[in-house]
Amino acid sequence: MDHDERLRHTSSFGSAAVAYAEHRPDYAQAAVRWALEAAPGPRVLDLGAGTGKLTATLAALGAEVVAVEPDPAMLAELRRSLPAVRALAGSAERIPLEDASVDAVVAGNAMHWFDMAVAGPEIARVLAPGGVLAGLWNVLDDEVDWVAGLARVGGPEAVGVRDTPADWRAGTAGLHLPKNGDAPRFGSPEQSVFPHGQRRTADSLVHTLATRAGMLVMPEQERATRCAEIRAFLAGRPELAELADGAFTLPMLTGVPRTRRL
Repeated sequence: MDHDERLRHTSSFGSAAVAYAEHRPDYAQAAVRWALEAAPGPRVLDLGAGTGKLTATLAALGAEVVAVEPDPAMLAELRRSLPAVRALAGSAERIPLEDASVDAVVAGNAMHWFDMAVAGPEIARVLAPGGVLAGLWNVLDDEVDWVAGLARVGGPEAVGVRDTPADWRAGTAGLHLPKNGDAPRFGSPEQSVFPHGQRRTADSLVHTLATRAGMLVMPEQERATRCAEIRAFLAGRPELAELADGAFTLPMLTGVPRTRRL
């Protein structure tokens, strides 16, 4: 993805900030705990915090969290939903915090948007020595047959790179983390995956997929057609159609790569 296309995708979320807050999943608490377990203290920066999906989990676990988000609409929604959290305008490339002021930097479904050539040294600057850098991604568990079918029907715009476990592992195997040659140095990254799920109906799942960047930048008619195709697929799945209340748990995983500032 070139710079202009990356910018078009990253700037698409603000137009759907309320829908993003309503429909995007939170993160498995076990995954967040694992991301932070080696941090030297409780001060955590949620970078590219969006509407606060990860921020809320961090706060619930007792972290002293500060959120940084570049999109004004997303930031406004975060401040509305989490008024007790310190939330600042900024980006991974320009973090509005002092040197060595946090013990961990985390990013929920956001690190692939960072320009790590610039963001890597900036993240290292605000991290205390021994501090943790971790990304968290929610991915669909495509070992479940109907979820694999959903990925095929939704296409790369609705279920794209890093949205299934195999693609996520390939796309985050150190690619978006600062390399050892950076100064200050980071240790070798490690990965772990945790079971997760989101309670959905067919309608709310379509709304969830419609908040993906690839869908948001589609022409309106093309997006409507793709959503109709997804609805038709879900309506035809017997394991979903047989549910009395129409609600089901979408099988997911939360994947985490983490590294430490040396």
